[in-house]
Amino acid sequence: MNMFRLAGDMTHLFSVLVLLLKIHTIKSCAGISLKTQELYAIVFATRYLDIFTGYISLYNTIMKLIFLGSSFSIVWYIRHHKIVRRSYDKDRDTFRHYLLMLPCLFLALLINEKFTFSEVMWTFSLYLEAVAILPQLVLLQRTRNIDNLTGQYVFLLGAYRAFYILNWIYRYFTEEHFVHWITWISGLVQTLLYADFFYYYFQSWKHNVKLQLPA
Repeated sequence: MNMFRLAGDMTHLFSVLVLLLKIHTIKSCAGISLKTQELYAIVFATRYLDIFTGYISLYNTIMKLIFLGSSFSIVWYIRHHKIVRRSYDKDRDTFRHYLLMLPCLFLALLINEKFTFSEVMWTFSLYLEAVAILPQLVLLQRTRNIDNLTGQYVFLLGAYRAFYILNWIYRYFTEEHFVHWITWISGLVQTLLYADFFYYYFQSWKHNVKLQLPA
């Protein structure tokens, strides 16, 4: 654990809390992509298969439970809550997210550190997380006008991955034999996908105007 890893974890946690705050208090999921939330639920479900078999630390277990529980609860709210589901923009959230899952699974079967079920699923979760934000970004482009909580949620997700990249750089120079190409490349791809959003987010903050993405 180092300050960059902790900052990444806390930023990731805050992103989830911001989204849950929006859903619980406003009773709205407007601007939120169900497709992206379903992908994140799959990411955590396949990454944390060892939650009851491989104990690392209390902190690690608690964080796994939080991300698993929150991701599935968000999907449930958008799909089934009698009030929240009314605000879901199904007509614009049309990204075919299963087209992301199949290539990621194929790539995980082809390129992994060890060809075992748990390792392939862990690798699949890395590849899928790298592109899981795409349906959300596409929805925001179609929506154009983005409310503050949704903008903060996406920004925090991108910031979390940026902190993790700093964590990997720190560990590379402070730990021997710390080389994880699959994790690094997946994380870099994920961060690059946020680059356009970051630009417009900071522009809106700088000029104190409502965040908008180009169509």
